[in-house]
Amino acid sequence: MIAIREPWEIDRIRAGGRIIADLWEELRPALAEGVSTAELDRVADCFIRRAGGTPAFKGYRGYPATLCVSINHEVVHGIPSPKRFLQDGDLVGIDVGVEVEGYIADAARSFLIGPAPAPLALKLSAVARQALERAVEAARPGNRVADLSRAIQRTAEEAGFSVVRQLCGHGVGKALHEEPEIPNFHKPGITPALKPGMVLAVEPMVNAGGWRVDFLPDGWTVVTADGSLSAHFEDTVVVTEDQPLVATR
Repeated sequence: MIAIREPWEIDRIRAGGRIIADLWEELRPALAEGVSTAELDRVADCFIRRAGGTPAFKGYRGYPATLCVSINHEVVHGIPSPKRFLQDGDLVGIDVGVEVEGYIADAARSFLIGPAPAPLALKLSAVARQALERAVEAARPGNRVADLSRAIQRTAEEAGFSVVRQLCGHGVGKALHEEPEIPNFHKPGITPALKPGMVLAVEPMVNAGGWRVDFLPDGWTVVTADGSLSAHFEDTVVVTEDQPLVATR
């Protein structure tokens, strides 16, 4: 069953979303060559707790960190490490969840490291961000989940890229992953209608090459099967009677 959240529940989700929005600015000085992914995780963990939130990923199904930090061909769920250092030219996806008073907000951004990123990385990141924007715009009553999926797939494929099919967006709120699933590609058939009070984690995962991915032996990290670059953007979006409300900005 897809939850319809009360206003007070949405307020708590938005409180976590505000912490995430501020976290991106907190992380920016650390997004530089030579910084370890473990240091990014440390900064994020301290910031979230100081702001009154709890890292939602840490301990989830045994996940060991606050952030997922995925670099270049890593699609999602990269585990921070003190032995992994950012390099100029890297395309770095950072995914984070924050819980406040029992409710969760979830978001991700992709960042380019260094002053002169490769044109392909720039284009891929921009297209993934645009796919998110178009999906958010479609998160309105009267539309269906398929309208979000169609917007993401069309944006990526018109640019010559592909969308990951084995992973998807999802509902979010009391739990990190709730109904409905939100694929990044259009599936035939009837999908759930969007209604005010639904809270959705919309997250395009866009690959420069093919859509297939592999799962690494660490049990978490997902990589492109062909070694191509991948970009990931995500926001927590509340369906309202009017404009979509993005809780994580």
